Amino acid sequence: MFKKILVVFSLSLAMAFGAYGQGTSSTASTAKAAEPAKKAPVFRPTKDQIREVQTMLKDKKLYTGEASGTYNNDTRSGIKVFQKDNGLAQTGTLNRATLEKFGVELTETQKASPVLDSSFAKPESESKTEKASSTASKTTKSSSTGPKRPAPFRANADQIKAVQKLMKDGKMYAGEETGKLDDATREALGKYQEANGLKVTKTLNAVTLEKMGIALTDAQKQNVAAQAAYDESRKN
Repeated sequence: MFKKILVVFSLSLAMAFGAYGQGTSSTASTAKAAEPAKKAPVFRPTKDQIREVQTMLKDKKLYTGEASGTYNNDTRSGIKVFQKDNGLAQTGTLNRATLEKFGVELTETQKASPVLDSSFAKPESESKTEKASSTASKTTKSSSTGPKRPAPFRANADQIKAVQKLMKDGKMYAGEETGKLDDATREALGKYQEANGLKVTKTLNAVTLEKMGIALTDAQKQNVAAQAAYDESRKN
């Protein structure tokens, strides 16, 4: 009887340890899976490599400064020209692809960093496709949001002078031809607009200028068209 009890106890103990072991293994696996992926190391050139590149750029007439081993604007400009001539993306920085193109020996740490596709210039056809896609996207966005409200219409100084002279001849204005919309000019404009069946705004808008026979500039014509398009979009 005692032996049977001992056997049963031993089996129970073994099962308990087995279940504990599986639980520990499962927990360890879950913890391992939850670990975040390590980021690739950032590629950085050494001071000696920068100095070597600066010397090469000087030989190629792409850099006129000192081989200091430190990045500066002239060094970046020279690197960009070199990258452009060698089918690389014009970053102005010394990534792995650029150093290898220069023939500069890499450190063991740098060799562990992969050569990125973004280090190379894209084919012209691909660039054109992306540019066309970007343009189409902007056009679609503009169409979906409708035209923007244009800037207020503004008459230039020459137009204001012409208006002041015209109203002076019409006995509606007694001031000088200053080219400025002062109070006296605005009062005279109000009288002119009222006498000619125009909306009395006392401002020099496109309608008033056209009624006076004063030509609009190309920029003003574009402004009038943009305002009309904006007003139409507001109705819909």
